[in-house]
Amino acid sequence: MAGRTAPERLLLRLEWRVVRRLDGRLAGGYRTARKGTGTDLAGLREYVEGDDARHIDWNATARLAEPQLRVFNEDRELTMWLVLDRSASMTVGAPGRGKHDVLAELALVLARLFARGGNRVGALLYDNGAVRTVSPATGRAHVLRIGAELGREGRSAPRATESRAHKLRAGRDSVPRYRGTTDLAAMLDAVARLARRRSLIIVISDFIGDGDWERSLRRLVPRHEVVALRVTDAADDELPQAGLVVLEDTETGEQLVIDTGDPLLRARLHAAVEERDSRLDAGMRKAGVPVHRITTTADLATALINVVVSTKRRPG
Repeated sequence: MAGRTAPERLLLRLEWRVVRRLDGRLAGGYRTARKGTGTDLAGLREYVEGDDARHIDWNATARLAEPQLRVFNEDRELTMWLVLDRSASMTVGAPGRGKHDVLAELALVLARLFARGGNRVGALLYDNGAVRTVSPATGRAHVLRIGAELGREGRSAPRATESRAHKLRAGRDSVPRYRGTTDLAAMLDAVARLARRRSLIIVISDFIGDGDWERSLRRLVPRHEVVALRVTDAADDELPQAGLVVLEDTETGEQLVIDTGDPLLRARLHAAVEERDSRLDAGMRKAGVPVHRITTTADLATALINVVVSTKRRPG
């Protein structure tokens, strides 16, 4: 593969090892469970904040004394937006198989499958407020453009302790509360401004961050089909027995010295992880958004097949 760019080499490898196994099981076979914009009226539902007021059915609204929205069968052509979390917490993991590596592979595989099916694919790369976008288009060359954008930022070697330091913010005694972590709400609001027409929005992130993301997600869901792919690594949840260590949060630069053998500290960490996961699951469930956990050690094709199977089983 001499002479090829890094995105070309990665895409060729993924096409050979992953895309062929998924052929016909994702693109073309994906049908959203929700109604969208189109020409055939599917029914009515209650108006919610963020809906297009032009679709309000005023006769039904007068009858029912509550705003009612006309809902149409979705157009067959689909636009997909990939929302890609490029924050520092995504660097956690083994060299060559960190969370940011898995994110890049997921993005290229999904973009290749959907763009090849004639659908338009756009990408939003979010890095703690710095937003870069690739406008929706189709074709293999466009997928390579997304890959090139993913490779633009040079990142330092992953620190296996980073996300542990981040999660220790839940400790209330000796652990400081940091600032500058990923604003998940801002990331979701950014794609809401970009997605003008009804779209399939796939958020790929570890969902380690702050902000009122639940409210932003609820605003996004009535207009779009949203799926969350949560990329995780063992280092997100585990604290090894290593004595006294210095932890640094790579998103904020904050440092602290901890005793990894302290049972109280380990108990606080475990409780913080459980609280974070419970809030994430509850918020996603309340918004009606499926969240699929993909570990850095998972087989990518198998993981994506499981995502599609579970999505197809969702009630309409």
